Amino acid sequence: MADPRRFGTDLRLLANLERQEDRRRGEDLKTATRPTTGRTDLLAVSAVENLQQALLLRFLTQRGELAPLGHRTYGSSLHTLIGEPNNETTRNRAKLFALEALQEEPRVAEVLELRVTSPRQRPTQIEIEAKLRAVDGDTPFNLVFPMDLDGGAGP
Repeated sequence: MADPRRFGTDLRLLANLERQEDRRRGEDLKTATRPTTGRTDLLAVSAVENLQQALLLRFLTQRGELAPLGHRTYGSSLHTLIGEPNNETTRNRAKLFALEALQEEPRVAEVLELRVTSPRQRPTQIEIEAKLRAVDGDTPFNLVFPMDLDGGAGP
């Protein structure tokens, strides 16, 4: 099992850490109401969940968007595929861009599997499916990142 201290703790920004389907910017912090007091707390993520969130945020961020903050290689180039046809070339480019983003994350020890598929019911959408192993971790974890090529907001 991975050492939670190695991955840190952060505020929870995404609702679903295995299958990210929400692209709305500005809805950052996730909260929960305490059942005993009714007060609201900010939710946190730690260990592998923190890594999952970090990877999904990397996919959602345009590469170079954080350059003014000193992170010029952070993010991905997936946004450049918006408007492209859903064909084998585009899916291969998506796979390349996803792999580049995953390899930039030092907490990822190995990309065990990376597939880009096209759901039949959504012809303008691709799904990036990754099976990963974290540093200091024996148990693989999964990510699914649906992306609309037509620039829509997603499901």
